[in-house]
Order: sequence, then structure tokens, then C-alpha cells
Amino acid sequence: MILAFLAVVIGLTLLFWSADHFVEGSASLARHFGIPSLLIGMVIVGFGTSAPEMVVSTVAALQGNTGIALGNAYGSNIANIALILGLTAIISPVAVHSRVLRKELPILTAVTVMAALQAWDGKITRLEAVELLTVFGVIMAWSIWEGMQRSPDALGTETEKELLAHPMPVRRALFSLVAGLVLLVVSSRILVWGAVQIARGFGISDLVIGLTIVALGTSLPELASSITAVRKGEHEIALGNVLGSNLFNTLAVVGIAGTINHIGFGPEVFYRDMFFMAALTISLFIIGYGFRGPGRINRFEGALFLACYMGYIFFLANSVLHP
Repeated sequence: MILAFLAVVIGLTLLFWSADHFVEGSASLARHFGIPSLLIGMVIVGFGTSAPEMVVSTVAALQGNTGIALGNAYGSNIANIALILGLTAIISPVAVHSRVLRKELPILTAVTVMAALQAWDGKITRLEAVELLTVFGVIMAWSIWEGMQRSPDALGTETEKELLAHPMPVRRALFSLVAGLVLLVVSSRILVWGAVQIARGFGISDLVIGLTIVALGTSLPELASSITAVRKGEHEIALGNVLGSNLFNTLAVVGIAGTINHIGFGPEVFYRDMFFMAALTISLFIIGYGFRGPGRINRFEGALFLACYMGYIFFLANSVLHP
């Protein structure tokens, strides 16, 4: 059992390091090939922060551990809003721009409803997984097209500044990309193995391990980038990072895992996890409209999000101890 816990710690550490190098190498290489900064920020950096969830869930699905695959995706969504946005808002209140209320949040809400409808019958078939990936492709294509039509925004500007501040030769960028990708896969296999061993050793379901330990670990890149962004005053990037990650997890991560292996689960996923995830998403709407002034997530609301996450983890732990 000690070896399993060690595998989880090593896997999470390598996962965080490899994701960071994968993003740096990919972004620098894209820059050398003349790809616009906005596209680098939206596609490469956006995908990179969710790469741990994608690779871990893919590896888990390939090994038949679909509970970890699904729990990782939905647990990361819950952690992104309740834990990451909560901590970020406590450090510095996060402004919610009107564009987020008009576009990102409605899309995320619609996608969450779609996922809930699929989860209603306790399974995600390969056809439903393909539907998720198709919707993801459409949203990404539309977002990229719309982004290219607009004047430079905060994400494109920040990406441009980062690339200019930390230039990287082509060979080093290529090495960083390849090394990061290889270590992503290796660390994911180590993490999944350790998580499965812990689950079996304590008689805990793969799903609960995925919702807690694995999801928390794979959300570390989002936590780091959101805190960094908000400390720089880049509130739009901090919030967009979380919302984009949740879209990616719900559509791409679950979609990829579902095409690899049929995902079956108990009713608690719908009534407990999906309900909580939807409630958090809707709460962002309520807070974001800012009925008493400009919409923002203040420190009190951030603390409330954090308390909700702690309560959710406590509820999961209690369900394990008293099934």
C-alpha cells in the first residue's frame, strides 16, 4: 500500500511538471511556425492545462478503469469551480465580464445539461461519446473563428508577452514538447496504477478515487495558472481558464474515454456528482450578474465555494466509511 501511495505522489508530481513543459514546448514551437498568439493561447495553452485530465482518463479507459476516467473528468470540473475559483477569489476578487455571461457560461451550462441527459440512464455509450466530441469540435472551431475576427484580447496579449519574455530555440522547444508528452503518458500510468491499488486496498470504488485524489491532482495546472493570472490582474484569463477546462473535461475528456471503452456507473453519479457540478455552474451565473454592482466573485463568495468543496469531499469520505 505504501508503494501505491508513493506511485500517486510521484505520478502527480511528474504529471504537473510534464504538462508545464509540454505547454511551453508546444507554444514556443507554434510561435516559430508563425501561428498567431491568440490561437496559441486558445488551443495549445488551453489544451495543455487540461492535458493531465485527458491523458489520465485515456489511460484509465484503456485499462478498463472507467470509474477513474469519469470521476477524474467530473471531479476536476467540481474542483475547478469550487476549489480553484474559490482560492483564486480569496487571493483577489475575480471580475466577471459581460462576455462571459453572454457566451462562456451559457455554453458551459448547455453542455452540462447535455452531459446530465446522457448520465441519466447510468451509462455513456460510444455513440454518446462521439456526440460529445462532435460538439466539442464545433465549439472549438467557432471559438477560433470568432477569436480571429476580433481585435487582440487579454489572452492573446498575455500569450504574446509570455512568448517574448521566455524565447526558446526550436530544438529545445521540440525536446520540451516530446519529453513533456512522453512523461505525461508515463506519469499517468503510474498515477492510475497507484489509484487503482489504493481503491482496491481500502475497498473504495474507482469512481470515488477519480473524483478525489486523481481529480485534485490533475487540476493542479489550472490552479497554478489561475492564481498566477489573477495576481497579475488578468481576471478574464483566470475565469476563462476554469470555464474552458470544464468544457474540455465534459466534452473531450469524457468523449475520448467513452470512445475507447463503454462507461457504466451507478445512479449516484447523476444524483450526487452531476447535480453538484450543475449547481456550481448555475451559481456562477447568479454571482456573475452582480445585482448590486459589477459582477465579480468576492472573497466571501470564494470562501463559500471553498466550503462547498470541502463539504463535498467530506460527503464522499462519509459515504465510503458508511456505505
